Amino acid sequence: MATTEILTAERILEVTEEVLRRHGPAKATVVDVARALGVSHGSVYRHFRTKAALREAVTKRWLDRTSAVLEDIVAQDRDPEARLRDWLAALFTAKRRKAGDDPELFATYMVLTAESGEAVGEHIAALTGQLTVIIGSGVDSGAFAVADPAVSALALFQATDRFHDPCHAREWEQPGIEGEFEAVVDLVVRGLRA
Repeated sequence: MATTEILTAERILEVTEEVLRRHGPAKATVVDVARALGVSHGSVYRHFRTKAALREAVTKRWLDRTSAVLEDIVAQDRDPEARLRDWLAALFTAKRRKAGDDPELFATYMVLTAESGEAVGEHIAALTGQLTVIIGSGVDSGAFAVADPAVSALALFQATDRFHDPCHAREWEQPGIEGEFEAVVDLVVRGLRA
């Protein structure tokens, strides 16, 4: 890092991700991050008070990338059923990509998410909140007939767990998984219809 470059929390998180990729969660330290940035570890601690806070923040950043992609689908002004199907497909695609494109980093984040109950809880709340908006718009338009969009959103999230919970990642590359995904989505969407 050039000495004239301003040290930001975002820059620290970018470098932390690279350090985690290189060393893994068990061996990566704040000193490693500081060294990669060309600063003292105290400079990192000014932004993140503890190693746990840094790990929580990098986990949240990783999870937020998925939420941001999905938010674009939620914000669209079009048929709620199509948005719901697209949202579920985008979630499955994003999770598969994370698991398949960089298995070492995915394994690292599996460790970090196990440590980061708050970040994971916030992520799940954000995702079910997005589903609630889509289902609510379906209720408003008459496409869906459910009493409580939030309850239905949570049920739908749980019903599709196999296609987004990282503990199922090994199954995501099995032959026929796309057909199984479509069958589950068809079933849950039929259950929401008026």
